[in-house]
Amino acid sequence: MEIKTVGVVGAGQMGNGIAHVFAVSGYEVVLNDIDQGALDKALSQIHKNLDRQVSREKITEDERRAALARISTTLKLPDLGQTDLVIEAATERETVKVAIFEDLLPHLKPETILTSNTSSISITRLASRTDRPEKFMGFHFMNPVPVMQLVELIRGIATDQPTYEALHKVVESLGKTAATAEDFPAFIVNRILMPMINEAVYTLYEGVGSVKSIDESLKLGANHPMGPLELADFIGLDTCLAIMNVLHDGLADTKYRPCPLLTKYVEAGWLGRKTDRGFYDYRGDTPVPTR
Repeated sequence: MEIKTVGVVGAGQMGNGIAHVFAVSGYEVVLNDIDQGALDKALSQIHKNLDRQVSREKITEDERRAALARISTTLKLPDLGQTDLVIEAATERETVKVAIFEDLLPHLKPETILTSNTSSISITRLASRTDRPEKFMGFHFMNPVPVMQLVELIRGIATDQPTYEALHKVVESLGKTAATAEDFPAFIVNRILMPMINEAVYTLYEGVGSVKSIDESLKLGANHPMGPLELADFIGLDTCLAIMNVLHDGLADTKYRPCPLLTKYVEAGWLGRKTDRGFYDYRGDTPVPTR
């Protein structure tokens, strides 16, 4: 099956990035959200990111205009029904994702492939709640989507070979690299990354180092482009906590126990950059450590 049209559910940080890269690569994109404000913000962000690509000579002005013309937005989930591929990029909560797929199913073409951009939730379990588990896959983009080169492809237990091959071709058409992961909690990237971030929070919690010293140590001592606490703020502390809980529950190993300090920050609503406070306070001209 040739994929030409793509529906994206969720216009947040990941959804607008996914819409951006598909539109630049020639796909017609329908971007959906339940909030008009989120759609307006997403289009504004896509404009800004495309302008940045033009200024850096990654794309031409004509390509920018053409990409924007390929993106339409809607508040109505059924409007995605006639697309060839649906990518769910809603919040990292299984109940929300299941409800979206259940609402979509009556409106889908028989051949439409369903995917989830989940960073940790079982693809097999999500697929089992649809009418097409053989045409369901994990399609996990990295943040920020226009910049990061990797896409994790996760097959559920029922995913068929044609679906896998179709999505592998899609990843190549986007100019990105596919990494195939088995359907185990958090897949590859977050299975390795999140425990490192969680350990950095434990290091802060136990007073081994300050926010600044922990981040500087990993940047200068391990050559990481961002410190783990700075990265956690960028990802969103609520997302980090959700993934750690999936790892802890799914693998039943105490080494994945979320740090109580991470839980406390999320309880406070200090979720990182998106709320202007996390391990850093972003309300001034420069970020200031909160501990």
